[in-house]
Amino acid sequence: MPQSDRLQDKVILVVGGTTGLGLSAARAMVGAGARVAVLGRNPDHAQDAAKALGPSGLAVNGDATTPGTIEDAIARTQAKWERLDGLYHVAGGSGRRLGDGPLHEITDEGWDRTLQWNLTSVFLSNRAVLRHFLEHQQAGSILNMTSVLGFSPSPAHFSTHAYATAKAAIIGLTRSSAAHYAPRNIRINALAPALVATPMSERAQGDDAIMDFIRHKQPLDRGRIGQPEDLDGAAVFFMSDEARFVTGQVLAVDGGWSVTDGGGRGD
Repeated sequence: MPQSDRLQDKVILVVGGTTGLGLSAARAMVGAGARVAVLGRNPDHAQDAAKALGPSGLAVNGDATTPGTIEDAIARTQAKWERLDGLYHVAGGSGRRLGDGPLHEITDEGWDRTLQWNLTSVFLSNRAVLRHFLEHQQAGSILNMTSVLGFSPSPAHFSTHAYATAKAAIIGLTRSSAAHYAPRNIRINALAPALVATPMSERAQGDDAIMDFIRHKQPLDRGRIGQPEDLDGAAVFFMSDEARFVTGQVLAVDGGWSVTDGGGRGD
């Protein structure tokens, strides 16, 4: 039984929903009454996600950076539940190992792959879902994942400038498209987390200097690193009718990152 009815009868597609932040949100959405399709690249993760979500879930294996993948996921979701009400795009990743870094050090491959994973995939998913909403003349909600690094940089510890560029571009895409599609009653918003404990952040989690920095930079709740479930409530809200009058917003769920300098209070 659902834990609440905030998303009762909603059908939501979570891109990047087979692990980490996406799977945590998918579980929360099922708990709020939704039926959720999750898309991920790893077939084993997709199988595990299907088991975790149970009869209210559908797992689709595919690469979000490949044209046609989102359309296939939408078609499979439609075939199972005959509707689609929302998209939550979480998929992305660090390009550090491919050459992302400070601007003067970024390799061509690091730039191209980082933007493909983090920006092109968002473009493809948003375009496909918008076309679906427009074709069916329906309202809907899109929620994109950006990052505090798109507007609140950390030069000492997180200088991956292709990644920051992609995340900043997602904010621009979200806000400009929100303005355009608001008359169609299609809402488009974004979440901006800071450092969260996911497989992508393992480098940072294993660095004592970074974790000491986080204790001051994310001071809420005793200065801890974020957990995937910290974003679940916001994701459920934006997918629900409670957010029916909210569009074009970027919500930082960051433990205080964007309002502190990381140096502590000094008293």
